[in-house]
Amino acid sequence: MNVREAFRDQAVSCDALGSPLTARLCRLCADRLGTGAVADAVLGWLGEPSSKGDSVALRLMGGLHALVQTGADPGLAAAYAGAADLSDDHLWSAAAPALDRHAGHLLHWLQSAPQTNEVRRSAALIAAGHWLTARFGLPLVLSELGASAGLNLLWDHWQLETPAGVLGPAGAPVVLAPDWHGAPPVVAPPVVADRAGVDLNPLDPVADRLRLLSYIWADQADRLSRTRAALDVAAALRPPVTRADAVDWLAGRLASPMPGRLHLVCHTIAWQYFPAAAQTRGEALLAAHGARATPDAPLARLGMEADSSGQRGAGLFIDLWPSGQRIVLGRVDFHGRWIDWQAPPP
Repeated sequence: MNVREAFRDQAVSCDALGSPLTARLCRLCADRLGTGAVADAVLGWLGEPSSKGDSVALRLMGGLHALVQTGADPGLAAAYAGAADLSDDHLWSAAAPALDRHAGHLLHWLQSAPQTNEVRRSAALIAAGHWLTARFGLPLVLSELGASAGLNLLWDHWQLETPAGVLGPAGAPVVLAPDWHGAPPVVAPPVVADRAGVDLNPLDPVADRLRLLSYIWADQADRLSRTRAALDVAAALRPPVTRADAVDWLAGRLASPMPGRLHLVCHTIAWQYFPAAAQTRGEALLAAHGARATPDAPLARLGMEADSSGQRGAGLFIDLWPSGQRIVLGRVDFHGRWIDWQAPPP
């Protein structure tokens, strides 16, 4: 896929995920990017530009959105605010000059892959945490792979609205209300005894706040406000996220005995991006430690990832040891907008 095709493909995804402004900007870039330092860097991209590789379109969209959030380009900010009433020509007349005026900023933004740390994915983690607690009745130890800034390591601090009622603490600063399909979740409030995460490029909830917010699409105000609230909590609680290879880190994490606790290894839209060799090592590592799990120190792996089923959204599953079972919990929208809950009774 060439760069212009990658922008058009990203536009389709943005439309499907409820961001018409970002979709328009991606199409405009695909059709109208010409020359200049930023355009040359984008159009001459040497890697895989699509969302399956370097996500060049989202890198550029993030850089532009950062200019809007900081007020560095008032004309662009005004165009974003009134985009619904602007023609494509008017919108491009605001975006195109920004590419040249802020070339240094945008070139810097292009160097980093997007990380949104989408907190709505915590809806699946909350429901799964209650299911696991109902099944095992043990405190949880959380190990998250691809944790970014750690927002989804704090899922027990968020509130989830479900057909079974509200799960999570009263007065939570983040309230998740996905469209719920399927059976209501079981209610069994979990206790998190310990939590830690790993990422190749962990982001700090204070120092990297702008970067995290910039990758959220500018016309999705609810996502922005929700992420700001989650970042405020993460800045106060500082969930530990280590910079390391995920599988190497997990090996050390699994080596520590955890009697009387359920060790929950989780990953949401992260495993699918691991190199094939890392996935193979990770599967073998989990299987080896799973074989040594006991009823009083069980191991679980919760995955929310794209799959080849042909169904919408991401697959949601739990692997359990020592039983060696895989439990299908259902499917989830990639941004957590809906859940199709198919979990059996725990």
